[in-house]
Amino acid sequence: MKLVDTSLGTARSPFGPSAVVSVPGSRGILRHSPSDALLVGLAVVHGALLLLLPSVPLVALGLWWNANTVSHNFIHLPFFRLRVVNWIFSAYLSLLLGFPQSLWGARHLAHHRDEPFRWRPVRRAWVAEGALVLALWAVLLALAPGFFLAVYLPGWLLGLGLCQLQGRFEHARGAVSHHGRIYNWLFFNDGYHVEHHARPARHWTELPRESSMDAARVSRWPAVLRWLEHASLDGLEELVCRSGALRRFVLRVHERAWKQILAGMPRPRRIVIVGGGLFPRSALLLRRLVPDASVCVVDVRQDRIEHARFWLDEQVEFVRGFCTPENLPSLAGNADLIVVPLALHGNKSGFYRMRLARHVAVHDWLWLRRGRSVVVSSALLKRLNLVTP
Repeated sequence: MKLVDTSLGTARSPFGPSAVVSVPGSRGILRHSPSDALLVGLAVVHGALLLLLPSVPLVALGLWWNANTVSHNFIHLPFFRLRVVNWIFSAYLSLLLGFPQSLWGARHLAHHRDEPFRWRPVRRAWVAEGALVLALWAVLLALAPGFFLAVYLPGWLLGLGLCQLQGRFEHARGAVSHHGRIYNWLFFNDGYHVEHHARPARHWTELPRESSMDAARVSRWPAVLRWLEHASLDGLEELVCRSGALRRFVLRVHERAWKQILAGMPRPRRIVIVGGGLFPRSALLLRRLVPDASVCVVDVRQDRIEHARFWLDEQVEFVRGFCTPENLPSLAGNADLIVVPLALHGNKSGFYRMRLARHVAVHDWLWLRRGRSVVVSSALLKRLNLVTP
């Protein structure tokens, strides 16, 4: 696969013939966009901070941030028109990050071609930039061994670990995006990962225009925190299932929230609950609070459906399928009230935005308030939002 944007001209990258990049017709030192000057300037700031305020967190977080922003974008679309300037900046990034930028680029482009990385033939750029990094390390070890061993090296290893964690969860179930505004502002649209894989030669400023609407490939968490989808929410569900005290607590706080929500709306006749969960608290409570309503639980996992059946009566309907805002009506039919869980796999925005039912109740984080909103529990960092799309 060649990384080509056919809407623009092309030029070769300094990282090898596999990286073909777009070239607009504008003049100047920057090849693609004036926005790249911000990335170059921040790379300079990164280096200055390492000199002025060296610390383990700064080394680690700086490496992780730069590798996924400046370095990554430079791999796909080298910033400068002149090859020699690109070589100089590549050498600077190598010193800044502690590994050869050209080697990292070759490995990353092999990943985009879905090919194994090959060490042979060894390129001169790898050797030259590797020698620069080793020379820097030798100077630090000779002049400041305490700093190198106690600050730089631990920070460097921690930064590589963060990069490994980022890469692991960006592709844990295929390429997955995160469309959160804060992360994409800080990381220059790095969260648009599905979109980036679809158009690797697209400039980072244009990735939101390619935004994927496939909820199965969008996560509420940035990649480096995506483990929370499994370790936090699912782990808590397991604990709730095993502990009677926890079950009583979550039922009590959720029942209080549901009573407030139901008091201000017409009584629903049909309720569709997305995701049965290990402990189906919403279904249990709504069967109790609205006994004359029909309740349907939709979940993609059969094992979760079986768990939910254990807690619920036979009058509850179960549908197996991956639920998105687009396919929910075809899976579960029409509903007066749709309930969306906090642990939804995918993006909640469609449930907030699309007109799927008369009312949609979304369990969300405490700091995300929409529509009529009730705090479920500050300890659980959770609220219940009722919206009328």
